Amino acid sequence: MKKSAIALSCVSVFLFSCAAPKSITQPDSTTPLAQTVKPNELSTPYTLKTGGEISEHQKHLTVDKALLRFSFDFDKEILFGDTTLTLNASKPQSTFSVDLDTRFTLQDVWLNGERLPNDRYSNKYGELIVSSSSLVAFPATLRVVYSGHPRTPIRAPWDGGVMWEKTAEGQPWLATAVQGEGCDLFWPCIDQPFGEPNETELYITVPKPLVAATNGVLINTHDEGDNRTYHWQTKSVHNTYGIALNIAPYKQMTTQFTSIYGNTYPLTYYYLPEKEDKAKALFDELPEMITFFERMIGPYPFADEKVGIVQTPHLGMEHQTINAYGNQYRKDDGGYDWLMQHEFAHEWFGNQLTNDNWDHMWLHEGFGTYMQPLYAQYLHGNEAYFVKLNAQRKGLANAHPIVSNTLMSEEDVYEKGPAGDIYAKGAWVIHTLRGVMGDDAFFRSVTELVYGRTDPKPGNFKPIFANTQDFIDIVNKHSESNLDWFFDVYLFSAALPELTMTRHKDGVTFAWKTDNNLPFPMPLEVSINGKITELDMQTAFSLPVSQFDTVIADPNSKVLRYEQRYEDYKAWIKENSNTKKK
Repeated sequence: MKKSAIALSCVSVFLFSCAAPKSITQPDSTTPLAQTVKPNELSTPYTLKTGGEISEHQKHLTVDKALLRFSFDFDKEILFGDTTLTLNASKPQSTFSVDLDTRFTLQDVWLNGERLPNDRYSNKYGELIVSSSSLVAFPATLRVVYSGHPRTPIRAPWDGGVMWEKTAEGQPWLATAVQGEGCDLFWPCIDQPFGEPNETELYITVPKPLVAATNGVLINTHDEGDNRTYHWQTKSVHNTYGIALNIAPYKQMTTQFTSIYGNTYPLTYYYLPEKEDKAKALFDELPEMITFFERMIGPYPFADEKVGIVQTPHLGMEHQTINAYGNQYRKDDGGYDWLMQHEFAHEWFGNQLTNDNWDHMWLHEGFGTYMQPLYAQYLHGNEAYFVKLNAQRKGLANAHPIVSNTLMSEEDVYEKGPAGDIYAKGAWVIHTLRGVMGDDAFFRSVTELVYGRTDPKPGNFKPIFANTQDFIDIVNKHSESNLDWFFDVYLFSAALPELTMTRHKDGVTFAWKTDNNLPFPMPLEVSINGKITELDMQTAFSLPVSQFDTVIADPNSKVLRYEQRYEDYKAWIKENSNTKKK
């Protein structure tokens, strides 16, 4: 079956969405394609960066609203976009900018309803700079009409862009995933954490019977001949990379869920119908997952919108209220789909709580990763918890500190920083912190980190930004003693603390060793012939034992520390992998 193509006039696409001075049009048979799009162009380094250094033209801007309109030519793999941003700033300025991939051709740019001449804007490197002949008072509206073939990811979702796939029946199956490179891969935005729109509206026009599933609440649909436009709207601040397009001949499962807080909201899964029984089994996992998060962390943050899951041709991504799922319904020994649970965790850690600088990305991924063993413990007890934790422990690199306290782009985190350690090492840091603080103080601290308060209830909180120091301050407030030493070693240093255990004739001595001799008074449990004693460990500590006594340090695996066995295992894996390649 051929890919579908949409042939729409500007009237049929946008007349019902806004009274606009001009709408983007698709090329007709008399318009050479080269005049509308720029094929074979590469995205610039500026575009492929998200976060990090902030342009002088954006430092004082915020986004009140993003109005996004999309249509497509699936045959030529062209996206047609029409975006209106309502921008705000504390004072007037004559020059400002937003970000948009240079793969797109700009058809028109409008400022406060007036079409700008070509010499008033430029997009040479992926920063769309607008220069006005006079100072612009804010709030101001910037409308950008554009079209082109977006970046196609090589290995989504690790590589960002727009996927033009087909279902098994040959129908179009489009998805976006842009966390690593940012929102500017397919819509004009401020590609920084602070660029989150307070409100987002999306109009997505597709040929019937395709369905457009995205963020927020479906307001209505509008039919125009063979095409249908889906109008979606968010009701809260929205993560920029979390705005996602998902288009396919989806079927839909929906139910109403009443939470432990007494509020009711919809659960929806958009899926391809080939494996409906497996889709139903996956959907049935959601209520238990939600209840877990609400009991352990707090209320589902976007209950006035929906809990949304959508099947995608890539593995998955935490797209706010429309989480991408592509795990092929694989079973997990924890009794739940770990990928859906991980991405769903980001509704709390990533969407409700967003890092204010990618340097603090571990707040998203460390907590998101810890939620898998924590959920296993919730469902099955300690054995399942430690099975998951041990699997995570094997791959820690410990080459860079988890947090550098510098302004970093997302790419910096992976290319120059801790990379995968923000996941598993972050989870183990959290596990160790829980043991130090005790459950009450620990979970109270996590709740305050996520909601900005310890008593969240539906309707009494909004999405927030936070960083590592915010979390440290919260932990110290709820802890019995100052824990700066803990974070100095685990987050701001690369190497793990090492426990030395020295057996001698009449006893055993324990001591902590850290890089640069950082203080590390980590309490230590020791088992002697099955009897557990907790050592204070402010300094080296000796216990009387005989040569026949069985001594086990940290028998309950509470402390993340250097252990040679893991290094030997990693070396063996690497050696064995190289042998297989040869």
